[in-house]
Amino acid sequence: MTKLNWGMIGGGEGSQIGPAHRLGAQADGNFVLAAGALDMDAEKGRAYAQSLGVAADRAYANWQEMLEGERAREDRVDLVTVATPNSTHFEITKAFLEAGFNVLCEKPMTMTVEEGEEIVRVAEASGTICAVNYCYSAYPMVREMRQMVKTGQIGKVRLVVANFSHGHHGDASDADNPRVRWRYDPAMAGVSGQFADCGIHALNMASFIAGDEVRSLSADFASTIPSRTLEDDAMVNFRMEGGTVGRLWTSSVAIGRQHGFDIQVFGETGGMRWASEQPNQVFYTPVGGRTQIMEKGEAGLSDEAARLSRVAIAHPEGFPLAVANIYVDLAAAIRGDARNALPSATDGLRSMAAVYAAVESAKADGTWVDARPPMLR
Repeated sequence: MTKLNWGMIGGGEGSQIGPAHRLGAQADGNFVLAAGALDMDAEKGRAYAQSLGVAADRAYANWQEMLEGERAREDRVDLVTVATPNSTHFEITKAFLEAGFNVLCEKPMTMTVEEGEEIVRVAEASGTICAVNYCYSAYPMVREMRQMVKTGQIGKVRLVVANFSHGHHGDASDADNPRVRWRYDPAMAGVSGQFADCGIHALNMASFIAGDEVRSLSADFASTIPSRTLEDDAMVNFRMEGGTVGRLWTSSVAIGRQHGFDIQVFGETGGMRWASEQPNQVFYTPVGGRTQIMEKGEAGLSDEAARLSRVAIAHPEGFPLAVANIYVDLAAAIRGDARNALPSATDGLRSMAAVYAAVESAKADGTWVDARPPMLR
């Protein structure tokens, strides 16, 4: 099968997320890195792109040059990944969608709800794919949990408990480190710190597995280090359209926790638990029965889990391959075999609406707030 042309904006040398995208996009032979504008420093970005095998005439100085250059080519890129600072996501994503390019945008997709609604409208009008990198939803055993809910194996979902809590920003003496400080600065991070950074991953996962959307929420935010304007700890209660109750804790000051992303789903006839630090396993307990450990790669799993498992049972598959699974589904969608598990612009919009709702609720001492974006109410 002919490889698809892929272009990347941001994610240059030294980037935290760039290598995961490059490993992920090219892991299965679906994409080749054909174009890039990888750094705010034009010459540095050009040089790094060429070191990765990009032709000199497609190693661009900036995203605007890449847009104009690729638009004019017969072999233009089939997909553009936007891995730039959060505040630039909207402008770049919108421009490429309007020009007819498919886009994978890092989260958060936008900085405001209004921008999110505009991206949804532009994607629909242009007929392009706009996906958001909620890559934790692409772990094989998360897909298995979703399929188990979908096929009724735990009955109607009653309760979801999720958390994404780490302690890597818990040292007050490190609070002025530029790599940490920006996350709690409204001028750079927006209206929310930890909830917008990590909490929305957990909230998106809750909706993804339960097959339901968040309707309303109540939030309590705390800035436990006095120099921080935005929250570094949040507790969010939420209720879904179908009646499911949700509890979510997210923190960056939970010293001793490392990655700290896990989710529990409790239904009428069973419960399940998954943790990102042991991503190959789901703990499943049928009502009245013993707890079972379901393992990635074992016989009897759904196609949704089996098709995204690359190595034999007992061998770990980690974060870059979860990102790779997003690209597997993107390649299928571009080739006309769309799968409904791909995180969409609507998912990105719902996340931003939830962020603003949580901020509003926290300021009002936990008042329940409608978490749906206006266009979806």
